[in-house]
Amino acid sequence: MYTILIVEDDPKIAELLRSHIEKYGYHAKVAANFEKITEEFRESGAHLVLLDVNLPKYDGFYWCRQIRAESVCPILFISARDGQMDQIMALENGADDYITKPFHYEVVLAKIRSYLRRAYGEYAAGPEEKTIEACGLTLYPERFVLSHGERSTELSQKESLLIEALMRREGRVVSRDRLLGLMWEDHHFIDDNTLNVYITRVRKKLKELQAEAGIEVVRGAGYLLNAAQENEGSGSILPTQRGGRA
Repeated sequence: MYTILIVEDDPKIAELLRSHIEKYGYHAKVAANFEKITEEFRESGAHLVLLDVNLPKYDGFYWCRQIRAESVCPILFISARDGQMDQIMALENGADDYITKPFHYEVVLAKIRSYLRRAYGEYAAGPEEKTIEACGLTLYPERFVLSHGERSTELSQKESLLIEALMRREGRVVSRDRLLGLMWEDHHFIDDNTLNVYITRVRKKLKELQAEAGIEVVRGAGYLLNAAQENEGSGSILPTQRGGRA
């Protein structure tokens, strides 16, 4: 497993980076002592470093030189300083790339993969992201994102578990008990209406995506994900229902 050292003094940004990086199968370590970054680098065994410019005591350029003096691992700056001179200084001090804030986490991950691949070979890019496809939808369960065509929407963890269960059994019924068991460990204490709330939320997101799929209620059995049927006389596409609770 490849280790990424995050040298960022904003705890919120550092934690978001760590969380996002680890979703993709890497190990991420956040530096804690900004007076001993070189020691933290050695102890972490990092294969790549994400480094801010503005740091307590010594700036990122200084630490870049210290790390580069003993390692050829990729070093990527992430900084709110977007001046051309800052980028030149980063490269002249040994950095491989410079990313300006605000940034998209997908861009950071793409660069991490690219530089790991260059430094350590084709298999360094980490495991391929898990995806689930059904009814024209693509679910990315590791980061709770659902997409349809060019559109995508973020899901909560529970919403992701719900749509994943339905997508895995496309066109087949999934019982309420099965859904409750997947979404909550001890579902016997969950209010019966709670699942209905999540069904409504996921339906709303399917509508936002303009998906041609709907969640259908099958009375006495459960729910299924199906291609939506046209409502007679209106031509509109809507989630269908065979009776029972919505």
